[in-house]
Amino acid sequence: MLIMGIETSCDDTSVAIYDKNIGILCNNIYTQKIHSKYGGVVPELAARYHFKKLIPLIKKSLRKINKNLSNIDCIAYTAGPGQKNSLIIGAIIAHSLGYSLNIPVIPVNHMEGHLFSIMLQKKKPNFPFIGLLISGGHTQLVYVYKFGIYKLLGTNIDDAVGEAFDKTSKILGLNYPGGKNLSKLAKYGIPKKFIFPKPMTSKKNNLDFSFSGLKTFVKNFIKKKKLNNFQFKADVARAFEDTIIETLYIKSLWALKKYNINQLVIAGGVSSNKKLRIFFKKNLKKNKIKLFYSNIKLCTDNAAMIAYIGSKNFILKKKEYIFGKIKIDSKLSFNK
Repeated sequence: MLIMGIETSCDDTSVAIYDKNIGILCNNIYTQKIHSKYGGVVPELAARYHFKKLIPLIKKSLRKINKNLSNIDCIAYTAGPGQKNSLIIGAIIAHSLGYSLNIPVIPVNHMEGHLFSIMLQKKKPNFPFIGLLISGGHTQLVYVYKFGIYKLLGTNIDDAVGEAFDKTSKILGLNYPGGKNLSKLAKYGIPKKFIFPKPMTSKKNNLDFSFSGLKTFVKNFIKKKKLNNFQFKADVARAFEDTIIETLYIKSLWALKKYNINQLVIAGGVSSNKKLRIFFKKNLKKNKIKLFYSNIKLCTDNAAMIAYIGSKNFILKKKEYIFGKIKIDSKLSFNK
């Protein structure tokens, strides 16, 4: 059984084909570099490039595995959350192909895709486990009982972690993509030169996240110091990144201990941060907790994870393809 996945939630256009017996057959991603000149993603431009690149990517994927559209059993596409303009393009093409081929079309929740991208790796967790989803738009702790049954333990009440990285990088005068450039700059920072407050860690077992205040703290800190040299910026970047990582770790550990779980899955674009991975692995090992994360290509937005979720739903023969027991909604990604 072959499942085609289509991902167009933001500025990465991706098409993948998944075989339920073999795994990923191909996973092609086109990254829209044009947004760098604007300092961030321009929704209208993103949608145009999805429309321009999606059909060629579908053809490329089929050629790569020596198949054609008639061999595809169903199509899964990202239905949300994400940029509406971009999501519409993926939905239109997926449904058009599905209608013409007379095959099922399955809408997939983007965050569920990230959560289960780990299942495309050789090293996989057993159920139940705790998932830490960290991306540009979301910061969530999720109790995963089994596929389709989740409990949202905590979420971002303002800026998500990736968003906080990008906004702080702008404060430091860095170019797009902000998060990656801030991490590069942080490598030159002096450890513990500056200590920033860890947001929402004073009350134990509060598993929600808030990073807007930390961003404002950094902005005011820079204004107060009135310094603008390279080393100062690097020290600020280092302190900011360390604070983010330590805050995420503290909250994750609280969740793991509260529910007596010894497995943590980190997923989403920010999970590709090498320093974060090293810190989590080292400290979780002390607490006898296993850490799981995907390879870099599966951390960012990709269609392989969408195809995988589509495959699971197709096999389960769900009458309504919904996420958990709630319809796909950009404001509410998990059952609480």
